[in-house]
Amino acid sequence: MAKTMDTGGRARGRWNPVLWGGAGLLLLLPLVAMQLTDEVNWTAFDFIVFGALLAVALGGWELASRRIGRRAWRVVAAIAIVAAFLLVWASLAVGL
Repeated sequence: MAKTMDTGGRARGRWNPVLWGGAGLLLLLPLVAMQLTDEVNWTAFDFIVFGALLAVALGGWELASRRIGRRAWRVVAAIAIVAAFLLVWASLAVGL
């Protein structure tokens, strides 16, 4: 993975804009689905909650990827963040 230097002199991955852009596209998927079918019926609150969930997950990844030096520990952090994201998302989806 190619790296650039941030203002603090630490290496920063170039994948971060791709991840944030992908999250933005993921947030737009329900909006597109709402135009195509009546099966998807999200309110503004649903979009806000999903956007906040994505922001927290990717913010956690930003923090972890900048703080953790070893690749193996970054993989562990990524798995933990994805697992937490999916757990919260599933809990909200079924209304626990």
